[in-house]
Amino acid sequence: MKRLAWLACLIILALVVGLIELEGLLPAAHLIFISLAVLCGTSAALGIAYTLLAGMLVRRFFARTASEPTSFPAVTIVKPLHGAEWTLLSNLSSFCQQAYPAPVQFLFGVHDSEDPALRTVEQLRLLHPEAHITVVADASLYGPNRKMSNILNMLPEAQHDVLVFADSDVSVGPDYLRNVIGELQKPGVGLVTCLYRGEPDPGFWPRLSAKATNYQFLPGVVTGLALGMARPCFGQTIAMRRETLEKIGGFAQFVHHLAEDHAIGEAVRMIGEKVVIPPFTVSHACVETSATKLVAHELRWSRTIRTIDPVGHLGSALIHPLAFALLALAFSGGALWAWAFAGVALLARLALKMQSDHALRQPHRDLWLLPFWDIVSFSIFVASFFSTRVIWRGFSFKVDGDGLLSPVQDE
Repeated sequence: MKRLAWLACLIILALVVGLIELEGLLPAAHLIFISLAVLCGTSAALGIAYTLLAGMLVRRFFARTASEPTSFPAVTIVKPLHGAEWTLLSNLSSFCQQAYPAPVQFLFGVHDSEDPALRTVEQLRLLHPEAHITVVADASLYGPNRKMSNILNMLPEAQHDVLVFADSDVSVGPDYLRNVIGELQKPGVGLVTCLYRGEPDPGFWPRLSAKATNYQFLPGVVTGLALGMARPCFGQTIAMRRETLEKIGGFAQFVHHLAEDHAIGEAVRMIGEKVVIPPFTVSHACVETSATKLVAHELRWSRTIRTIDPVGHLGSALIHPLAFALLALAFSGGALWAWAFAGVALLARLALKMQSDHALRQPHRDLWLLPFWDIVSFSIFVASFFSTRVIWRGFSFKVDGDGLLSPVQDE
């Protein structure tokens, strides 16, 4: 990857130098536009190469076999809740339908005893009367990350030494728990986390949100893992032993982090234990019901990545080959080579979608939405460099270089 980056820089430099030698023949403005066209065209070419590689790696990643446990320890599944989400009942119910022959405690927590999510928990009790369900309602806050405060309030009620933390918007298959525990039992493993695919709520904007998850985020993580450039940990699943949690010093240290999941993963690596990702996905509900909510969510994600991994975030420009090809087309004044780049970039992105759909065993649908989302996504990527402000659950924060939150007052 570094060699490709250096080669691209040399190509751009040679082309720009060659154009500068023609300065007497070309107006300055035209020279600038041609230089920008060359830069964007080179970025598009590298992005196309990345996209083709990502498609191959996604299929290879999910072709592996998930691990089976050697024993079945008792497990506490910890789920912080907030509000009545569209698919909350089915999400929670999927965790109660596990093919796991050992005791499982379901630990739910809210900050407000009147939270409507509690009504869904009562419905869950009726659907699964055999489930061991514990509820904690505690308004205590220890920092701006309300989710981590919720978890800290819940942990004293956790009865078992194997802990699986999972967000409320996650749905899983019946083999989820046994496969996660199988990975956790491998030598040297301290934490298991899971990739996730987008499952949209009804409506246009949730469908668009799912495109971001399935055809940018997921291939990006798989490619980063294959190249040794990614160190992920996702709140959709964090499975660990109580012993590991104590070794890293508990969760109180993460109440000021925006990306607390990433920070937890790094803490586990710091004590010499591995963070692993099994070859399956969980479903993440895409719930953004308007353009404003979708952009706010994606900006929060993008700015979070920029603060914790600025080099990686800059390198993620390669996931936007179509946008760069269209910019090259505009700067070149409609040059034939730019049209060719745009066509190849579009085909590469569609090929990645088809390969990802095949690997995830989901139908090929909404093909026309992908190029539209690619343009929107590139705009969000550019916007992520101009502020550190994020909106999270209706509250505004600024994020510093260490990924720590500080509340800000909206004007």
